[in-house]
Amino acid sequence: MSDTLPKGWKWVKLGEIAEIKGGKRLPKGILLTTKKTPYPYIRITDFKGHKIDLSNIMYVDEDTRKVISKYTVNKQDIILSIVGTFGLCAIVPNELDNANLTENCVKFVFDKTKIDTNFLYYHLISPDTQELIKSLDVGSTQPKLPIYNIQKIDILLPPIHEQKAIAEVLSSLDDKIDLLHRQNKTLEEMAMTLFRQWFIEPTKDGLPEGWEEIRLGEFFPVITGKKDANFATDDGSYPFFTCSQKPLKAPSYSFDASAILLAGNGEFNIKRYKGKFEAYQRTYVLIPYNSEYFNFLYLLMKFNLDEITGSFKGSVINYITKDMITDFKFSLPKDRSSIKDKLLYFDRIYDKVDANTSQIQTLEKLRDTLLPKLMSGEVKIMNNE
Repeated sequence: MSDTLPKGWKWVKLGEIAEIKGGKRLPKGILLTTKKTPYPYIRITDFKGHKIDLSNIMYVDEDTRKVISKYTVNKQDIILSIVGTFGLCAIVPNELDNANLTENCVKFVFDKTKIDTNFLYYHLISPDTQELIKSLDVGSTQPKLPIYNIQKIDILLPPIHEQKAIAEVLSSLDDKIDLLHRQNKTLEEMAMTLFRQWFIEPTKDGLPEGWEEIRLGEFFPVITGKKDANFATDDGSYPFFTCSQKPLKAPSYSFDASAILLAGNGEFNIKRYKGKFEAYQRTYVLIPYNSEYFNFLYLLMKFNLDEITGSFKGSVINYITKDMITDFKFSLPKDRSSIKDKLLYFDRIYDKVDANTSQIQTLEKLRDTLLPKLMSGEVKIMNNE
């Protein structure tokens, strides 16, 4: 801790400013249900990073709710995972007001006239606090963060008006990032809808006149990533793709192109990528001979991914072969010039997606740079009173 603090700032223990309350395990023999009831149940698996993903929320029935009714959270409460993947932190979204909370999480109860919710949230997800949280593990077989250790977490607390100002800056960046993500989702859905209308529906009753059946292998070679990748980091200029599609860093087998990346085993994820990247074994790199078809081919493969990978092999780990990709058949008009405008329309959609993605990366970098500096008082927000 620094001996020199900004005026009005002070170090406190988290347990001094907030009461920490645990969730509740489901009664023995009771299972969650996907059937929507008034009683959602928040699990660690509902975390997506430091946010709650609403796409797979589970529920309890009314009888179960009566048993665990004291262990609920309200909208805008802060929750923290404490077992397994611990340290995940989220603000409860409005949609989950009065939800039940798993025993593997805790919630924080504090005076919101003295502690700003968003400020505390950003403090808990800041790199320094996350590093401290990871050091408080007491589990031998399964990672676990006990409440008494959470109470010991140090929080550098400025006056409330500065808390709000700091949180407003960071929240505005996150709001813009979320907006761009939503725009990209809408654009992707629009592209997929148009693809279905233009290229799937015309063939649902058979091959239309003037169309022909062709193979994917006519549009690109199937290249595999390198088996013995060097994981030593160099300048970090090439994102590194594995079958899980997680960018790492490695200077071993590089590309610089517009490519469709298909995970050849596991969950068979598909991704479009433009620029420099590395690829590992069982990641198939598909670079079209004709760049005009890049976004069309991505949509084609995304739409038909289950069919392309449906004959997967393997007893322990599922995998697909090159032939399953190249031999996949689909239909197009023989007169390729007739679809040129449609291809260009896809390009315009994905130009906007790429521009948004670039802006997201810039904003995330700015937020991640500012976060520790604002939390430590190194960067001050002027005229915030």
